[in-house]
Amino acid sequence: MSRSQLSPARVTPGQGLVFVVFAATAWGTAGAAAAVLYRGSGLGPFALTFWRAAGGFVLLLAARALRPNPRPSAWAALRPLAAGPLGASATAAAAPVVARSRRIVRIAVTGAGLTLFQTAYFCAVRSTGLAVATVVTLGSGPVLIALVARVAMGERLGRGGVVAVAGALAGLAVLVLGGGGTQVRPAGVVLAVLSASGYAGITLLTRWHGSRGAAGDPLTTSLWSFGICAVVLLPAAWSEGLWPHAAHLGRTLAVLGYLASVPTALAYALYFAGAAVLRAATVSVVALIEPVSAAALAVTLLGERLTAATLAGTLVLLAAVGALAWEEARQSHAGPGRAAASAG
Repeated sequence: MSRSQLSPARVTPGQGLVFVVFAATAWGTAGAAAAVLYRGSGLGPFALTFWRAAGGFVLLLAARALRPNPRPSAWAALRPLAAGPLGASATAAAAPVVARSRRIVRIAVTGAGLTLFQTAYFCAVRSTGLAVATVVTLGSGPVLIALVARVAMGERLGRGGVVAVAGALAGLAVLVLGGGGTQVRPAGVVLAVLSASGYAGITLLTRWHGSRGAAGDPLTTSLWSFGICAVVLLPAAWSEGLWPHAAHLGRTLAVLGYLASVPTALAYALYFAGAAVLRAATVSVVALIEPVSAAALAVTLLGERLTAATLAGTLVLLAAVGALAWEEARQSHAGPGRAAASAG
């Protein structure tokens, strides 16, 4: 997939939906990878998040270097200066500086949100367990996004969106209530809500810039966001224990390589591309596919038992995602005028 194909200007809502579905499914495999690493690598949540971000940064940097990136000639850069009066020339010269400043701020905020999202989630898993942490993070995320998107961006869910969000939350509630004796710790719940805040901030920021045609290159956004995350987490990861145990080092490196590539570098690049052309609430609910794929892997690879409540919650969750996907497809075919009216 070429870099130009991931440009928000070239991504259709249908493609964006496929991108977000893939990203959410891949994220579900990250939980299984983390469970394997926790069992024998000796890595903690800060070190695990650091290596995931650092690996994603290196992979995206290599992908960016291998792809053609034509640059304008020096004369093309100077052409606006000779094209009009002095005032217009000064304005044209200042425009790239302003655009670059906004791009830096956007990437910095996205990197901060990604750091909060990833680190708080892994800490919540350690504090209150995988089930509760996942449900609280992904269950409160759509609520936060829907509220902020309504106030700040004027997005309306509509009846179908409200039913889909309610169904998704109900499915997640059934998943966690069917866990059977899982201990819920307040500190872990707080950490999960903090993680949801980071995820909501990333989704809303991406959608806000995308609606104004200024989403930027998703590969570049992912690249520097992971770089910021790795730099911020390095001191904490070093203090926690940065290096894995020597025992089973080959398996540890293989799992870390998968974690950095598929559910990190590839999934986040596709996620940012898709989130720029979809409604924020749609992205938040479709991303709830993550616990479904995680549950499937837990049963098939980790030997966990699939209870009736877990199966029921999974079916409700899938039905909610399908309903929201249908709503998104219906609005995308309604035409720009009708879609704008429904979003107002």
